[in-house]
Amino acid sequence: MHAYRSHTCADLGKANVGEDVRLAGWVHRVRDHGGVLFVDLRDHYGMTQVICDSDSPAFADMEKVRAEWCIRIDGTVKARDPELVNPKIPTGEIEVFARGLEVLGKAGELPLPVFGEQDYPEETRLKYRFLDLRRQGLHDNMILRSDVVRDLRERMWAQGFNEFQTPIITASSPEGARDFLVPSRLHPGRFYALPQAPQQFKQLIMVSGFDKYFQIAPCFRDEDPRADRSPTDFYQLDMEMSFVEQEDVFATIEPVIKGCFERFGGGHTVDQVWKRISYRDAALWYGTDKPDLRNPIKMQVVSDHFRDSGFAIFANLLNNAGTEIRAIPAPGGGSRKFCDRMNKFAQEQGLPGMGYIFWREKPENAENLRKIEALMEGGSDNLVLEDAKLEAAKTRILSAVENGDIETAKFLKSAFFGHHEAAGPLAKNIGPERTEAIRQQLHLDVGDAAFFLGGKPADFEGVAGRARVVIGNELGLTQNDRFAFCWVVDFPMYERDDEGRIDFSHNPFSMPQGGMDALDGDPLDVLGYQYDLACNGYELVSGAIRNHRPEIMFKAFEIAGYDESEVRKRFGGMVNAFQYGAPPHGGCAAGIDRMVMLLADEQNIREVIMFPMNQQAQDLMMDAPSEATPAQLRDLHLRVLPPER
Repeated sequence: MHAYRSHTCADLGKANVGEDVRLAGWVHRVRDHGGVLFVDLRDHYGMTQVICDSDSPAFADMEKVRAEWCIRIDGTVKARDPELVNPKIPTGEIEVFARGLEVLGKAGELPLPVFGEQDYPEETRLKYRFLDLRRQGLHDNMILRSDVVRDLRERMWAQGFNEFQTPIITASSPEGARDFLVPSRLHPGRFYALPQAPQQFKQLIMVSGFDKYFQIAPCFRDEDPRADRSPTDFYQLDMEMSFVEQEDVFATIEPVIKGCFERFGGGHTVDQVWKRISYRDAALWYGTDKPDLRNPIKMQVVSDHFRDSGFAIFANLLNNAGTEIRAIPAPGGGSRKFCDRMNKFAQEQGLPGMGYIFWREKPENAENLRKIEALMEGGSDNLVLEDAKLEAAKTRILSAVENGDIETAKFLKSAFFGHHEAAGPLAKNIGPERTEAIRQQLHLDVGDAAFFLGGKPADFEGVAGRARVVIGNELGLTQNDRFAFCWVVDFPMYERDDEGRIDFSHNPFSMPQGGMDALDGDPLDVLGYQYDLACNGYELVSGAIRNHRPEIMFKAFEIAGYDESEVRKRFGGMVNAFQYGAPPHGGCAAGIDRMVMLLADEQNIREVIMFPMNQQAQDLMMDAPSEATPAQLRDLHLRVLPPER
């Protein structure tokens, strides 16, 4: 028999009853039932119940074992009594009667429990990650990650791609984040960089004549941590293709991502048709360039309804250039309590608040509505309304009917005599006609609401997007059992930074739409062949059709403040290569960590990374970053300066 095991802890079933077996694993838990010990033995594959009573020669040793001791068991497989069968595990029909035991590794007092899925402080979990990874939920996440990577590889190979590895030690490159620099011992005062992405190398692979490249690439960025982003390194499915346009890239990567989500999505539906949404529309409708389309709410511009209105705050705001009013429809949100809660949310986000209108039932209008409809159909005008506004509205309705303007008549009828009534401070200030126009534009009805934000879009867009998500979740509008994908396209090539200078807004190596001619106008109007794939509110894929023409590249970088000599200095390898017959090419990269986070239904990316950093970019388990020794610093010709106070 093997020194450690004849079977794994998931192998045994009724067919093995009567066999002598050897198992090895960790003690998951021990239960003492008065002279009979039950031990749940766990390994990578599963769990087996081990039983030991006072008749067993192993009993004395078994009494000493504790949780997470690593042990080896020799015993005989027995069938469980029918009423004791555990259908939740594959080995639930049997148990192993222990006759021998060897302790392979004792465990001290545990800093966190492995049994169960208790919520423990993240700092403790990361310091003792090797224990945390024994917990079933995290263990399953790592297996899922491994399966996803294998699946992606197989799908890329099936499409004729070749897997190539690119350098890890390379030159610094502007990719939108800070580099991790590596000092050179052989070249004092000079530095390598860890690649933020294999961007330049994969383009050079295309210039080298290889048609389809991919790799599971490690990428390194010195970034501030977030729940959906690692602060140091991450992995991506990186790909590039020659002689392609934007739609070719989409057609290649879509079945790879779609197939992976269908296979590992846990029964969630996966969108079969992926919309194309322009960056501009995504910002307007969803307040973000990574929209969650599981939520059906679309924001709209409603500025005209507030222009010169009785609501002075918005009316005056619209007198300033570049301002607008946007509405967030909220089907089912038509209560003052919910509206006040969302107003408070906006204040917590740093805004003065959010205006709102909600629509409620107005049954007292029923009789007047019936009479108005009779008048519109040619009845005698014997209806006298005590309310001056309603009487004036009646006159306008009849005038519109007389002039053949039936649409206006119907609109006024709905505004003044409909069964719904607009409520809230905004409704009182702008009046029934404007509120009715808003209701019809947003396709709302009794029991619904709308929220309003105004100013320059850049100042409130983010809050509006977050409010849309909260509204969708709280009102039960978001379809949580779905993976909703869309391509966000037509990104602007340039943006103004905080100091007013023109800079790249996305990938600097992208081809501008329109080529060289597009670069002669306003840089802020230039769109790039750049695209992102969003899923459930996360960016999963980013890519572009590349700029393979040196003259266009020099011009594009010149607009962003890099002269030709700087471009040649920083990207000399690629610029030089492009002068020797570069093919048109493009590609993308899919974030593997983020994909697995969605598939595992986790909210924090650290739950799907084997050994992640904490939120301060520290490895608590390995104590990194750590101080270098004086000898190491001498070798690198470096001196560490104390931080400024």
